[in-house]
Order: sequence, then C-alpha cells, then structure tokens
Amino acid sequence: MSLKDQISETLKIAMKENNNELRRVIRTILASIKNIEIDNRAILTDQEIISILHKEIKIRNESIEGAQKNNRQDLIDEALADINIINQFIPAGLSDEEIKVITRESIAKLGSKNPSDMGKVMKDILPIINGRAPNSKVSQIVKELLTT
Repeated sequence: MSLKDQISETLKIAMKENNNELRRVIRTILASIKNIEIDNRAILTDQEIISILHKEIKIRNESIEGAQKNNRQDLIDEALADINIINQFIPAGLSDEEIKVITRESIAKLGSKNPSDMGKVMKDILPIINGRAPNSKVSQIVKELLTT
C-alpha cells in the first residue's frame, strides 16, 4: 500500500470515529499532495510525499515559534498535536550520527574539501538518505563537516 493510500485510509478511519483533529490534519496533508500532483501533472512517489510531510512539519514548527512570541499556548498545543499526527506517516529517521557517516563517505568519495562543494555533496547523499531525515538537518550537517 502506498503512503498516499495509507493517509487516505487514516482519513476514512478519522471520519468513522468522528475524530475532528485527525481529520483536519489529514485533509490538509492530502490537499498539499493533490496540489503538487496537479502542478506537476503526475502522481507523487512515496519519497515525494515524505518530503511534503517534512514541509508540513516545518510549517507547524514555524507556527510554534510565532505562537511562543505571542504567548499562545493553545496554538502551540495544536501545532504539536499536528506534528505528532504527521510523524505517524514518516518512516523512522536517521540519527545525526548516521547522517554524518553517510556525509563523510560522500565527502571522501567526491574529494570535497570546502563549503563551495556543498551542492555536489548534497546531490550525492540525498538519494541515499531518501527522505529519512529533513533536508534542512542534512544541509546543516554537510555544512558543518565541510567547514571543519
């Protein structure tokens, strides 16, 4: 079963159980997926859907930051609950140490030595990481290893 099918099945369950919070989050995810499929005129792969899920989490994290500045605990709680729901569909991620191992191997293979090689390294390791870590975290680790 594809990831999109799993998300759709979860929506059906949420509707049967009358779980409004779960239903709202799943509908938002499915709308994001559908919008990108329409824009690209193609069905998304599981990998592309995982990337969308990471973007949705990033949006929620930005909302949390804004809510903290405005002292809005209700919005923080809602965003955290949304993140927990979205995380159910993301496969187990790589630890920072695992990402560093992959990055070091790529740097050695490509002979990269400075931050200007970051693009080459990212292009090499993103298919290996395959959505098991947010691109922002991967980018941060690559930058760190290329500057040391």
